[in-house]
Amino acid sequence: MAPRPKLLAVSDLHISYEENRQYIDRLRPDTDEDWLLVAGDVAEKAADIEYALGVLSRRFAKVVWVPGNHELWTVEDDPVQLRGEPRYRHLVNACRALGVVTPEDPYPVWQGPDGPVVVAPLFLLYDYTFRPAGTTTKKTALERAYEAGVVCSDEFRLFPDPYPDRESWCRDRVAETERRLAALDPAAVTVLVNHWPLLREPTRVLWYPEFALWCGTELTSDWHVRFRAAAVVYGHLHIPRTTVHDGVRFEEVSIGYPREWRRRGHPRGLLRKVLPAAATAKSAR
Repeated sequence: MAPRPKLLAVSDLHISYEENRQYIDRLRPDTDEDWLLVAGDVAEKAADIEYALGVLSRRFAKVVWVPGNHELWTVEDDPVQLRGEPRYRHLVNACRALGVVTPEDPYPVWQGPDGPVVVAPLFLLYDYTFRPAGTTTKKTALERAYEAGVVCSDEFRLFPDPYPDRESWCRDRVAETERRLAALDPAAVTVLVNHWPLLREPTRVLWYPEFALWCGTELTSDWHVRFRAAAVVYGHLHIPRTTVHDGVRFEEVSIGYPREWRRRGHPRGLLRKVLPAAATAKSAR
C-alpha cells in the first residue's frame, strides 16, 4: 500500500548556525502530497529565511509559514533594515513569491483520511501576561526578569513599529485573527499553527520561569477548544514534545540550537507528523 499523505511540522530551524543549516537538506517529504508547517524561527536575516523556505517549497506540496520572534528581529548585518510591521509585511510578500502560505492568506484546507481540516497559520506575538507568581504588572515582571538575568533578546531586536509597544501589536493581531477564526464554518476542524504556545501550561516546565513573559498571551488560552482544533502546532520553547490539553493534542516541533540538540538528540525526528494522528499523547491537563 502506498504511504498516505502527511501533514508534517517543524520549527526553530535557526539556520544562522551552520550545523542547523545542514538540516535543510534532510527535511524531505515521504510522499509527493505531504504538506509542511513551519512554525517560525527559521533565521534572522531575510535572505536566509527566503533561502530555506524556497528550498522547502520546491520539495513539499505546500509549505505554510508563521513568523517567530527571530524573523522579526532587525539585526545590524541584515541588508533588510525594516522594523516591526513593515518587516513582517516584507517577509509575507517574499513568501507569496515563493508560493508559501502565510498568516495573511486564505486558510488552506488539507484533505486528510478523516476529512478536510482547515490549516490556520497564526501570527499573534505576546503581551507579557505569562507573568511569574507574585508579579501583577508588566513592570514588576520585567524587573524580576532583569534581576534574574533572564531577558529575551526581543527587548533589543524586535521593534513594534508603528505600534507603541509589543503588547499593542499583539492585541491587534489577536483581535483580527479571532475575527477570522470565528468566521469559519462552525463545523470546521482546524490545525492551529503559531510560533508561541496558545496557552500558558507548556511554559510551566521552563528552567527559567521568567522567560515565560515572552512566550504568549492569556487571550488565546481557550482557542484550541473554541476553534475545534484537531492539533495545535507551536515552537519557541525548544522543548520538543507532545502534550494534551482539554483533549487537544499540542505539538512543540522545534529543532533548537546546536547546544540543545547535541545534548538531547532528535528523539521524535526532525519532522513531526501532525496528521494523520499518531498514538494518543500523555495528558497534561
